[in-house]
Amino acid sequence: MVTQKVHELLNQQINKEFYSAYLYLDFSNYFKAQGLDGFANWYLIQAQEERDHAMLFYTYLQNENMPVALDAIAKPDKTFTCHMDVLKAGLEHEIYVTSLINYIYAAAFDVKDFRTMKFLYWFVKEQGEEETNANDLISKMELFGSDPKSLYMLNQELAARIYTAPSLVL
Repeated sequence: MVTQKVHELLNQQINKEFYSAYLYLDFSNYFKAQGLDGFANWYLIQAQEERDHAMLFYTYLQNENMPVALDAIAKPDKTFTCHMDVLKAGLEHEIYVTSLINYIYAAAFDVKDFRTMKFLYWFVKEQGEEETNANDLISKMELFGSDPKSLYMLNQELAARIYTAPSLVL
């Protein structure tokens, strides 16, 4: 059975995941306005992933017969002056989300909530991938971003990304 503390943390994570989707939509808007449709596509897909993550937490709580409380989603408040600012904000946000997942996992571990730990394991792995992707994007921008032809090629690479729903079975 999920304890009250773990329940509250899982429920809060729903809001955090929806906020992440809002943040990535904001990033997508930034790049669309800059004429970088590939970067906009990358972050649009990131937003879709975050919405799915929120729904996984939502479904998990429902499957555990725990009530779900939906809170207001904060508006992203960052202003960007260059492309790299957006990419660094993305990495910073993923590191923050990793800390949230780790905190929930630790809380579940403390009370031997093995079912929740098993559920969260997928997110632990996913966050490792998300941080790697964000770091890789920064590295590519550092290497190629100042050259218009290379930036065009990177933009084309990011435009090719397609959405695939998570394969986590609850």
